[in-house]
Amino acid sequence: MFTIRRYRVLGSFYSVLCRTCSQTVAAMPTERAMKRGSACPPPPGPGKLRLYSMRFCPYAQRTRLFLAAKGIEHETINIHLKQKPKWFLLEKNPVGKVPVLEKDGEMVFESLVCNEYLDHAYPEHCLTPRDPVEKMRQSMLLSVFDQMVMSHYYSYLRASQTGDYSALSKKFGFGLQHLEKNLTQPFFGGNQPGALDYNLWPWFERFSTIPNRSEELSERKVPRLSAWMERMLEQPAVKACHMPYELYSQFVTSFAAGDPDYDAGLGRWSSL
Repeated sequence: MFTIRRYRVLGSFYSVLCRTCSQTVAAMPTERAMKRGSACPPPPGPGKLRLYSMRFCPYAQRTRLFLAAKGIEHETINIHLKQKPKWFLLEKNPVGKVPVLEKDGEMVFESLVCNEYLDHAYPEHCLTPRDPVEKMRQSMLLSVFDQMVMSHYYSYLRASQTGDYSALSKKFGFGLQHLEKNLTQPFFGGNQPGALDYNLWPWFERFSTIPNRSEELSERKVPRLSAWMERMLEQPAVKACHMPYELYSQFVTSFAAGDPDYDAGLGRWSSL
């Protein structure tokens, strides 16, 4: 069941620019986050797809990866999550989170729901397993990851900056070991990346921002995952959605200080 809502959209027009990286992706002229007081943009044209995102949000990156891997043309509007525009809450997602997909007056939100919608609405190059047993297996692996790794990420990040992270590290490591045991092919999706690979990737990309990473994250402890990460880094979709370590670090520093800079680096990395 998709989370789809219909909302009225008002405001001024924003044109789109196009770029390609093994897929066609339309981007807004500015990637700066729209915040409280900004005018609501009009809906995308008939049949056009729009993504509401935030450049550093791992949940939004899940959907950006799906869009890139499937080669779906779309435009992107970034949202300031600390100063959300009123129109975003009223017109797009009452929960106020990203990602949100908009097409022909319909809204779809929550990252996993967005990705499932994309595989149904754009069935070419389907990333979700068609076999129900395999789909169930991957869903359970993702649930383990969500509860044992992802849920501890921000706590681990804050604790590692103070040096008090040993207890969290063990929980973190236990979840990683479960994934390690279940990675029996080059990718979780088989010989090519699939839904689970792209839904997991945003957090693995962010592991590099954790200061004083423990032994639990080392290649010695998780050799299969380490090799998987190297293979993922070579994927066109991952390259298209990747951000430099320095940029992540800049955002993490502002996040830890309680004033996240959603526009970090925009004046420096023009390719973003």
